[in-house]
Amino acid sequence: MMREGEELSTKSLLSMTVRLSIPTVIARLSFIVMEYFDAAMVGRLGGNATASIGLVASSTWLFGGLCSAVCMGFSVQAAQAIGAKDNKGARLLMKHGFLFGILFALVLSCAGAAVHSALPVWLKGDGAILKDASAYFLIFSLFLPFQMFNETAVGMLQSSGNMKVPGILASLMCVFNIFYNYAFIYKFSLGVAGAALGTALAEITVALPMAYFLFVKSPELHLRKGECFSFNRANIKRAVKISLPVGFEQAVMCSAYIMSTRIIAPLGAVAVAAHSLSVTAESICYMPGYGIGTASTTMIGQSIGAKRYDLTRRLSVIPVLSGMAIMGVTGALMYAFAPLMMSFLTPVEEIKNLGVQVLRIEVFAEPMYAASIVALGVFRGMGDTLAPSLMNLFSMWAVRIPLSALLASRLGLKGAWIAMALELCFRGMIFIIRLYKKTVKENAYESETQNET
Repeated sequence: MMREGEELSTKSLLSMTVRLSIPTVIARLSFIVMEYFDAAMVGRLGGNATASIGLVASSTWLFGGLCSAVCMGFSVQAAQAIGAKDNKGARLLMKHGFLFGILFALVLSCAGAAVHSALPVWLKGDGAILKDASAYFLIFSLFLPFQMFNETAVGMLQSSGNMKVPGILASLMCVFNIFYNYAFIYKFSLGVAGAALGTALAEITVALPMAYFLFVKSPELHLRKGECFSFNRANIKRAVKISLPVGFEQAVMCSAYIMSTRIIAPLGAVAVAAHSLSVTAESICYMPGYGIGTASTTMIGQSIGAKRYDLTRRLSVIPVLSGMAIMGVTGALMYAFAPLMMSFLTPVEEIKNLGVQVLRIEVFAEPMYAASIVALGVFRGMGDTLAPSLMNLFSMWAVRIPLSALLASRLGLKGAWIAMALELCFRGMIFIIRLYKKTVKENAYESETQNET
């Protein structure tokens, strides 16, 4: 309807947001369930095992975020090409995305393997967890190209509006991951390394069906005979323009997470374990925000390609308000069920109690966190990545890190999470202000797009 120029009511736009978001939310939920079972299985091995994964978690986020940035440079363009009914151009973008994505992942994989021994030491980890942390990060790094393949395939399917297949396959990957983890952690007695191997093998298992649905079954993107691969400098240049700010943002954000880990690590293994498990527990709360944000990127991208600037402005506001409302509800539920969630993740009473305390601090920031997540998806669908990246940079390094250093020294882990909650509220506020100026007050986006065209 969007591509054909049909009139869409606010009710229709809300319905479209919901229909596109639900499969993505299910996919996100599957990943989170997978993380829950990972954490719970490792948690049964003791606090040190949990802390060893928590120590390098921010570094794995960094590598994963950089891969996402490269993928986004091509998937956003593919969504816009499909919106403009240029399916052949979208397929060329898909080929570019896989080529550059896999090459980039191989470089990161080599870099991770090179630093895996030194990384836990640099992060000031306790001597008892260094070996496991190093092994976990090494295995993660070696299998990074498979993660990149799946991420690129998911991004391309979503750019065409196909949210169901990635959601179903993500759910299957969760099932496979639980099975493989149980086998490697307990049956083969590989402990923390087994958790990394289980996740890697689950990613490999879903790679083949993911490729089938993209390369064979996708109406817009399936490979055609006679379509030769050729380098398109304009596509690559624009991908770099989109990806570089996102990659820079991911590097800055994750370096801030790494710095937060360095602030928390001296508080002891209990604090590190509680922090790691609480981050995992909280992820189910902001899962709807990321699902709606991903759907927003697709909707905005296709509305731009179809030159439906009237819809672009409306689609910028509806998902943000929906995300804030939903994450407000999930935040309230997390406050109520925090003890149950932490009990599932760890049998260690001290870790569980500390985790409950910090989770209940964070819930008050969830609506504003939703605003920043969904607004970021909106901006990315527009191809606008530089300013949001700079905003994230400022929020993390000018607000969170100084506050964390100050409050953690006085209040321990609770102080670090108070700083996190205050920073998320600040971040949500500045994203709302920019969204208002860009889409409601100034209507700047339409003129920017016309100038680019």
